[in-house]
Amino acid sequence: MNLRAGCSARLAQESQMKPLQGITVLDLSRFLAGPYCTAMLADLGAEVIKVETPHGDDSRHIGPFIDGESVYFAMLNRGKRSICLNLKEADDLARFHALCADADVLVENFRPGVTRRLGIDEATLRDRHPALVYCSISGFGQTGPMTSKPAYDIIAQAMSGIMAATGPEGGPPTRVGESLGDVAAGMFASWSICAALFQRERDAQRAGCYLDVSMLDCLFSMQVTNLAQLMAHGEAPQPVGNRHPLSAPFDSFQARNGQVVIAVANNSLFARLADCMGASELVDDERFATDERRCDHQAELKARIERWTCELTVAEVCERLDAAGVPASPIWDIKQVADSPHARERGLLQPSGAVRSPAQPVFFNGRRVATDEPAPALGAHNAMLDEESTNAL
Repeated sequence: MNLRAGCSARLAQESQMKPLQGITVLDLSRFLAGPYCTAMLADLGAEVIKVETPHGDDSRHIGPFIDGESVYFAMLNRGKRSICLNLKEADDLARFHALCADADVLVENFRPGVTRRLGIDEATLRDRHPALVYCSISGFGQTGPMTSKPAYDIIAQAMSGIMAATGPEGGPPTRVGESLGDVAAGMFASWSICAALFQRERDAQRAGCYLDVSMLDCLFSMQVTNLAQLMAHGEAPQPVGNRHPLSAPFDSFQARNGQVVIAVANNSLFARLADCMGASELVDDERFATDERRCDHQAELKARIERWTCELTVAEVCERLDAAGVPASPIWDIKQVADSPHARERGLLQPSGAVRSPAQPVFFNGRRVATDEPAPALGAHNAMLDEESTNAL
């Protein structure tokens, strides 16, 4: 490869590091689901313009705080621009339409019906901006009997079936320990936006797309294991603690100094586990001959495994099983993950102003793609409005 060709290849690769460079996103969303979506788009190079009321996104006022600034807001709004508009005022609404003329994507998570009252709903904007990809995120979607029902993450979790299948065996339903409904909706929204942009590039008419993302729908569609049980047996699965409902041993086990997770999903792995335990006779025990039978006798099998693990530390169990190729791990809290060599090597936290933020997690051509720009101050980029007004004349 000659020098000119090598230089061209390098520049092409650099441009691929920001696959959404040149895409402009208007972000009217607040709190978590929408901002999570648009933060990932900003990581990928999109210019995200956060349109806020003069009061600002309420998440600016949610703790914890560093130097008076919300860490929660900073993580979700890294790399964005902030402008203030009161869309109930005619002049500001006109400024908003001027922004739409140059935008590729709009993301909003108002309760269904609010955008229509403001005159910025998809049908209205489609007439004026036919190439716009318009994404609405809500608790229950833009259609259906629950469309007007207000929702936060715990409401979506409670009604999706995931809480009813989570928690200790025989215990009450338990919320997953993160706002999974919001995060899942944000991920599906960013995925569908990229798909819609790709389709628009292939469309000779450059038609936009209307994306209707429901938190409940997203959570429901993610429950492959729970749905498999429902389809097979016609009954909703119940909480079973940390164990897997369809494989065994696949659970947390008591070790000498804490809990260790062991995950065995086939006969080969079970034979290796039995060998590590010095209990090769378990392989020939009819109760444990198949994954299904091991599930039927999981309580007896767990008791036998814990006779072994209780004599060892978590680290000793993991060391022995890792060497044998049997999946096993300690149970880390979020600080242990964040401080781990894995997190440092993989760049799980990226510098962004005064805080480190979790960037989108995919490597592109071996590189982490993320913005290092901090979240904006409220209205920090209002000068853009004057520029758009001038351009519209």
